Amino acid sequence: MNAALLNDPRVRGLFYQGLLIAVLGALLIGGAYNAYVNMVARGIPMGFGFWSQVAGFDINLHLIPYSGVSTYGQAFWVGLANTLLVAAIGIPLTTLLGFAVGLARLSPNWLLSRSALLYTNIMRDIPLLLQLLFWYNAVLKSLPGPRQSISVGGLVFLNNRGLFLPAPVPLSGAPWFAAAAGAAALAALLYRHWARRRQELTGAQAPVGWVSAGLLIGLPAMAIAGFGAPFALDVAKLSGFNLRGGIPVIPELAALVFGLVTFTAAFIAEIVRAGVQAVAHGQVEAAAALGLHRGLADRLVVVPQAMRLIVPPLTSQYVNLVKNSSLAVFVGYPDLVQIFAGTVLNQTQAAVQVMAITMAVYLAISIAVAVALNVYNARHALKER
Repeated sequence: MNAALLNDPRVRGLFYQGLLIAVLGALLIGGAYNAYVNMVARGIPMGFGFWSQVAGFDINLHLIPYSGVSTYGQAFWVGLANTLLVAAIGIPLTTLLGFAVGLARLSPNWLLSRSALLYTNIMRDIPLLLQLLFWYNAVLKSLPGPRQSISVGGLVFLNNRGLFLPAPVPLSGAPWFAAAAGAAALAALLYRHWARRRQELTGAQAPVGWVSAGLLIGLPAMAIAGFGAPFALDVAKLSGFNLRGGIPVIPELAALVFGLVTFTAAFIAEIVRAGVQAVAHGQVEAAAALGLHRGLADRLVVVPQAMRLIVPPLTSQYVNLVKNSSLAVFVGYPDLVQIFAGTVLNQTQAAVQVMAITMAVYLAISIAVAVALNVYNARHALKER
């Protein structure tokens, strides 16, 4: 009986899997015990009591309230918010630039396609860290001082202290403008849904683009005409040795975003190019036979099919952008790694707890990005009939 069980492949598989789990568990327990003994011997804290202790250091960029008397826990949330800020800015910009360069690679214009090819080759072959240091030290730090700022229309200013954008200040007409814009967006979506259903039933096409543009422009314009301008602009002005007012973007953030966007967009461009070229040419010919012009054929036939091939590798590039943002420490941007895994770790010596929390945060962000794109991919994946 025992011999028969041992000769059963399923039983043997379960036995070896159980043995592997036992070995891994023993290694994990042994490592945890060894870490505990060494932490006790060296007086390293093992709990999370440091979380509520006063941090005692300042952070030059914080999206949430923070000061030198805030706690280490508040410093963690500042670092997390700054990391999410880079991801929120970088992912949309990278997508736009990557798709633009990828489509440029397929352009029949020789100069445009070769320029896109040169861009992708250069950006992919230079290490990201070198690109970040280039943007920070060679480009942004070499800009003129605040008194000689580069001005764009008297609204945007660029100098070695950062980029200063005009800040919108709400006026009395702002609620009406927001309501009109929301109503216009809802009306445009409803009209688009109605037009699609009508086309499926009758084949007749409706001018969705023109109607949507009219709604999105017309209704807010009527609100402005009736209730006045919704916003005023707070433009940065020279005060002492620096500009004050507006929305300041520190050089560290600008260098990090520029580097991440230009680097990651080169990989996305190749993904887009490969995805579009993978669509059978017969699909384009079939669309032309139905009377669709090139732009409409690309939008309705080529791009939807290409997206099924583009989204899976695109997910990896988004995740890489989030993870690569941890290189912010080399340009001095106060992200989660610099604040929490750097300053907080050095002051508290709680290395295990701090690094575990930091790794868990990056893991959670990466999983969230991957899940969101996997949901999109599942909804648009080719279904077998």
